Amino acid sequence: MPAPRTPVRSAARPTPRPVVDAREAQALREAITLRQLAAARPDLTPAQLAAARAALAAKAAPRPAGKRSPTTKRPAAKRPAATRSRTGAGATERTGARWSSRLGVVALGTLLVPALVTVVLPGATTPSGGPLDVTALALTARSSLLEAADGYRALEQTAAHRRDQLTEARAAEQAARDAVDDVQQAVGTSAADLYRATPAARYPVPTLDAPGAGVLAQELAADADQAVEATVVRAERTAATLADAEARVDRAEAVAADADAELAAALDRMRAEVDDLSTEVTGRLAALGTIPAAGQQQERNQRAVARWQGYLAELTGAGVELPAAADLTDPADLPEGLSPALDADGRPVPGVAWAVAGSSPVTVLPSETVAAVSNALSQLGKPYVAGAAGPETYDCGGFTAASWLLGGYALPATPQQQWATGTAVPLDGLQIGDLVFSPGGQDVGMYLGDGDVLGASAATYQVGIRSVAAGSAAVRVPVAPTGTPNAALPAGGPTGPCGAPLATPGSGSPRWGGWDNGEIPTQALCQLGVHRHALRCDAAAGYAAMGEAYEAEFGTELCLTDSYRSLASQVDAFSRKPALAAVPGTSNHGWALAVDLCGGIHRGGSEQWRWMAANAGRFGFVQPDWASPGGEKPEPWHWEYGYIS
Repeated sequence: MPAPRTPVRSAARPTPRPVVDAREAQALREAITLRQLAAARPDLTPAQLAAARAALAAKAAPRPAGKRSPTTKRPAAKRPAATRSRTGAGATERTGARWSSRLGVVALGTLLVPALVTVVLPGATTPSGGPLDVTALALTARSSLLEAADGYRALEQTAAHRRDQLTEARAAEQAARDAVDDVQQAVGTSAADLYRATPAARYPVPTLDAPGAGVLAQELAADADQAVEATVVRAERTAATLADAEARVDRAEAVAADADAELAAALDRMRAEVDDLSTEVTGRLAALGTIPAAGQQQERNQRAVARWQGYLAELTGAGVELPAAADLTDPADLPEGLSPALDADGRPVPGVAWAVAGSSPVTVLPSETVAAVSNALSQLGKPYVAGAAGPETYDCGGFTAASWLLGGYALPATPQQQWATGTAVPLDGLQIGDLVFSPGGQDVGMYLGDGDVLGASAATYQVGIRSVAAGSAAVRVPVAPTGTPNAALPAGGPTGPCGAPLATPGSGSPRWGGWDNGEIPTQALCQLGVHRHALRCDAAAGYAAMGEAYEAEFGTELCLTDSYRSLASQVDAFSRKPALAAVPGTSNHGWALAVDLCGGIHRGGSEQWRWMAANAGRFGFVQPDWASPGGEKPEPWHWEYGYIS
């Protein structure tokens, strides 16, 4: 039985101003609290106020059960990043989020300003006198890094616009230069012709004895002189235009250089920030925000996180402070306590070092790599969406780029570009944090050690752990390129983009992500913008595009009654209508790939149904034979993203 009809709201249609929800109300309370803090403590620096803003989010986040762990010897943030203004915050799609959501702002209740100050100021303790909670510090660090990443992306857009302006200026300069060349050639040709011409040719006269021949000769000479003068004037004007174009190029180059300098400075600030994070804080950061996967995938994800946290705990116990990547460039000049890491042939391994933990050597990674890996692990289970770069959904290139940006390095968006700009390393010399490209180069992930790769996969539609495939290639990020371009990776491979399985004839299994029917967590899905309806993210994107086309045709919004149906809702439906509802755990809706529609589509043969029959396939939706009018169990309202029945 279809649920009550709920039409899709078009993004283009004006809607009433929404009521302020709990998150937005809390964001307002946060702003008021910060204002009170600034008034009560005028001696606070802008950096301390920025840390206070992040600390609000940390205090709001739920804490795991158990005792608080002590902090490490080194403070989590010696140089807090300067605050950046954010404007235009509004509702976003599933691929993004409000800044308040990104900072983890939830209902705070009453927050005392003195307690907040203890979080912000150096050497702070909790109100009970104990050390600060490491989870709070990790939340604060992630909040600060996310805000810095947002600031970098804004600068990146500005820089791209200025580069476009420089390109336009150079094109105008070249056009002006071509015009000058053409006019100069015309002037030169005219002058040469006049120089070589005879007097009679310069001043042609029809007949010497004709009446008025002298006057005519003077007029013809004047016309010739004027033509030459006009050519000269055009030459002067084009030369002036060229000078203006050259000046414009100079200005555009200076502006573009300033934009690039701002980008470099922003990355420097982010690298300085991650260099101040302790191993204990980054270890805790790795477990923040993960979404549970299913079965063996969840076990594998948990093992990877535990192994990473164990490695960082080993460094913490040995008192090892993570060096910056810049401190590991020269194996002969390493920070105190570190020695060159050597490969099997005794050659130094670029970008890493060795230290001693207890009586055993341990590989020491740069602080930027550790931050990138910890932030990447904290995204386990997030949904895969083609073209997305976080913070809620990712594709493979967007995931690695977003993770490394939080480590202070900006990467291009696609696997192919990341391969071309990285420093190639042999597969038998992989280090944690290296980017691993599957055969064919269409998929990329981050190496975690022990043969594990972390990435956003189109095969499972989620961020998860997989194995290094035979024939893969790799690059190392925080190592300067050698100057020799990497050999091009093959264009094709055994999978499609981001590991998507290649199409095979016939119907495939609707199972994805390892979840059973109806047991997919809603966090792994993309919302459809109608009540709580959701689908797998690629199906949600197809549904949104289909809704736009439908509204353009009929002037009304696509009407939706059902989408993903959890196991609990299947049980409820079966208990109420056992003759109509599917047996729990077998519903086609339990795979988050099916919808039930209304608004005329539910009547077989109607104009709306005929439109769906002719157009739904363009957006990936089909109606199985059993559900079509005249089928075994006619349900003209039932449509699936690919055949799943």
